[in-house]
Amino acid sequence: MLSRPCVVLIGTCDTKLEELCYLRAEIARNGVDIIFIDVGRNLTQHEAITIGQDRLLQQYGDGIDIGGMPRGDVIKAMAACATKAVKDMHEQECIHAIISAGGSGGTSLAAKVMRNALPIGFPKMIVSTVASGDTGPIVKETDITLMNSIVDVAGLNKIMRRVLGNAGYAIAAMSHAYLAAANDTAQEKTEKKRVGITMFGVTTPAADAIRNYLETNYDIETYIFHATGHGGKAMERLIREGGLDAVIDLTVTEICDHITGGVMSAGPRRLEAAAEAGIPNIISLGATDMTNFGPRSSVPERYSSRKLYEHNSVVTLMRTSKDEAQQIGAFIVDKLSKHTKDANTIQVWLPTGGISLLAVPDGPFADEEADTTLFRSIKDGLVGTGIEVVEDKRAINEESFAHDIAEALVMKMGIPCKIA
Repeated sequence: MLSRPCVVLIGTCDTKLEELCYLRAEIARNGVDIIFIDVGRNLTQHEAITIGQDRLLQQYGDGIDIGGMPRGDVIKAMAACATKAVKDMHEQECIHAIISAGGSGGTSLAAKVMRNALPIGFPKMIVSTVASGDTGPIVKETDITLMNSIVDVAGLNKIMRRVLGNAGYAIAAMSHAYLAAANDTAQEKTEKKRVGITMFGVTTPAADAIRNYLETNYDIETYIFHATGHGGKAMERLIREGGLDAVIDLTVTEICDHITGGVMSAGPRRLEAAAEAGIPNIISLGATDMTNFGPRSSVPERYSSRKLYEHNSVVTLMRTSKDEAQQIGAFIVDKLSKHTKDANTIQVWLPTGGISLLAVPDGPFADEEADTTLFRSIKDGLVGTGIEVVEDKRAINEESFAHDIAEALVMKMGIPCKIA
């Protein structure tokens, strides 16, 4: 059992040595060990550096020569080497947090290392000049903490010292908390089963009912993922990391955005992780009646004649068509057919009474033809796969429907009710 945490500090020492050394000193004030990794283009010699650029390239890059590479290729090469190094340290359980500071290039490099080497829940922080802009490409589906540097990470001044000091104390505190949790073996013995649930605004009643039902009646804690693109990716990542025991994929609206070019796509690998992991997995069709765009003025011209619904001032929903419904169904069938490890772990529920709050009879997105096409494509497509399809006349947000799919998951998990 370790009594002193260790923080990885990563940065380009050929351009940011002064600032990184100051950050290192601030971290060290808090009873923390530090592994300082240099990922710069040019070799830098300094007593504070634990793993120099030359050692990093030799040990983790087979001695690759980056001297003549373009800047972008250098970043990729150094990120790949640092990822291997940090992953090794994490597997040895000798590090408890990671931090970096830099501009756009250094931020891109450090973020790639953090995303690829470390799991969700491991403390990650970057002090960056780009932290107040579009941070989606930096953070993606992970839990990287970004701190805006205010001024450029280019020399030490009053503001830079204050920002780096705050960051140093923050990452040190995170590392102490992470180590304390790792040492708490009693907590491990009482862990509940972990169930992921996907939710959207138009499926919130169902998600809330499922969460309350599972947590009231079983030793389960639920993880709600907002199906905004990054939410679906985060759930898939957590499954691959072994962070979930089962899933109720209630809301698969991100597939619509992937197919039609909406703003909340989770990419082409949606639905793969749980199927490949072989964990209990109940899939329903929540919010597959819609694609998401920004303000109404942002809807592409090719969709100007479609049925649109202003969810709020910054979100406009577009009703999926019959053809798109066919494509959505085909996507689901393709993913489950190709990636399912054990068909007995999966059920697909079709709530024919309404797949969202808007798609119920007389609702603004009611479209029986499109929904029937969606249901039929899934039923027909999964014939012979061994995956059970449950056709249900209720709407997805009816409480009884939510309770029944929750109970179906519990049956596959094989856990007893905690209420006598």
